[in-house]
Amino acid sequence: MSRLPLLPLILLLTGCGIEADESMSLRDAGHLILGSGHGGDGSAWGLADCAACHPLTLIHRQAPRIRGIVQDKGYDSCAGCHGGNGVQQPRRCVLCHNPTDLPAHPPGDGVNGHDFVTPGREPLRDDQCLACHVASDMDGRFDINRDLTRFADASGLATPYASLSDFCLRCHNRDHQQSGFDITTTAFDDPLVAIEDAWRYSDKHGEVAGGGRTYAGLRNDYVYPSRVACTDCHAMHGTQNAGLIIDRSDRGASRLTADFRQQAWPVTTDEGDFSQLCVLCHAMETVLEQGGVDTGNGLRGVHRLGEDCRPCHRHGEAAQAGM
Repeated sequence: MSRLPLLPLILLLTGCGIEADESMSLRDAGHLILGSGHGGDGSAWGLADCAACHPLTLIHRQAPRIRGIVQDKGYDSCAGCHGGNGVQQPRRCVLCHNPTDLPAHPPGDGVNGHDFVTPGREPLRDDQCLACHVASDMDGRFDINRDLTRFADASGLATPYASLSDFCLRCHNRDHQQSGFDITTTAFDDPLVAIEDAWRYSDKHGEVAGGGRTYAGLRNDYVYPSRVACTDCHAMHGTQNAGLIIDRSDRGASRLTADFRQQAWPVTTDEGDFSQLCVLCHAMETVLEQGGVDTGNGLRGVHRLGEDCRPCHRHGEAAQAGM
């Protein structure tokens, strides 16, 4: 049998006498969703029986990180990564991504999450995963332009994402939201729709409006002014806090050093007091007001505690005193 060209599923072609290249990695294999050329000449496209060519004992020998769970879940797991192969098989994401089998991929605990579910967080459905992850390459390395669904930009074009925040802004805007994910709000400055206007100002703390102060002192690689990723403060898959605010440092704050971030400093927000969130990245060089007081999570460095931050630090406006 002649050697086949690179196929979306080349790592799985260990049945039918086809052997995968030993040096090939999942990332090299590229897009995992099967297309009409499956089988080299399309002969395997439209077949529902994966076992006909892919013995369960042989598949994923070059992918040890997922081989075990595939062996455990069996052929029910195939469509989750590789699509329906032209026969409309349901893609079963939560078969593997659940609190028992893969609880940390992603961490999904917490009463709030961006799962498009009703309040109270009913069990996640497969179709909710596929809203944002229609064709992930499942290689353990997050690539915004491979692992995220390609939504149209303001011009209606499926352009590549420049950043993770760019992905968020394809939905969170005033006038080019995605069909089926419409955001309804009556407030002009609601961050859910205003953030596209204000994002370029984000983190120019106290300078944009002209009347605020910049408190020198940021941890690690945060600098003034900088554009902070949405996911530095907002957890997509699960958090105890309202507004999807992260509840631990290891769920956001990407520019912190790994050692500091992985200490999982807790974050609780209550009545608009975001001091435990802000102090993850802020540490005053010259202590002012309450800058030397523990915010309650073991960290110090922000000027006010126990009160609503939002009258002065507000999301969603182009002219603002911070955030």
